[in-house]
Amino acid sequence: MEIQALFIVAIALGMDCFSVSLGVGGSQTEKNNRSMLRLSFHFGLFQGLMALLGWLMGTTVVRQISQFDHWIAFGLLVWVGTRMVINGIKPDSNKSAADPTRGRFMVLLSIATSIDALAVGLSLGLLEVNILYASLLIGLVSFAMAIGGVILGHRLSEKFGSRMEIIGGIILIFIGFRILISHLYPGFLF
Repeated sequence: MEIQALFIVAIALGMDCFSVSLGVGGSQTEKNNRSMLRLSFHFGLFQGLMALLGWLMGTTVVRQISQFDHWIAFGLLVWVGTRMVINGIKPDSNKSAADPTRGRFMVLLSIATSIDALAVGLSLGLLEVNILYASLLIGLVSFAMAIGGVILGHRLSEKFGSRMEIIGGIILIFIGFRILISHLYPGFLF
């Protein structure tokens, strides 16, 4: 596989990271470089490791997981997105100060955005691609796209306020539905 094709694969995998980071950046009330780097690092790490894990797992386990992985991603993204929408609707005095770049939120978002990398890792193994190089490239591109998403989300949040948190939650829910529909109906363009 040529470097250009591998780079396109990395960008495609990083799009979910960008979109989720856009929502998270929009939900933060103040710019925090530490949380931006934490989110981006985890997204990049999970994307790279899931591609490597897919390569290591081989066809047997991936086939078994592929029967329900889209449901896991769908459930996680809809759950987190719904919480963001609800939090965006609440008056400022009732908002919870939960940081989506910490704890279980961080793990759930990282898993939900990287499930597709598991199948890509399997495909890369079948194509006899250097998986360490591919995983590193996928992780770095996802890291960079997540940083861009958080920065853009924060800027939009400064302009649009709490509506951005609602929009971010809706984006997460939309991504969850997109993942579900693309797995249930592979030829459906969504």
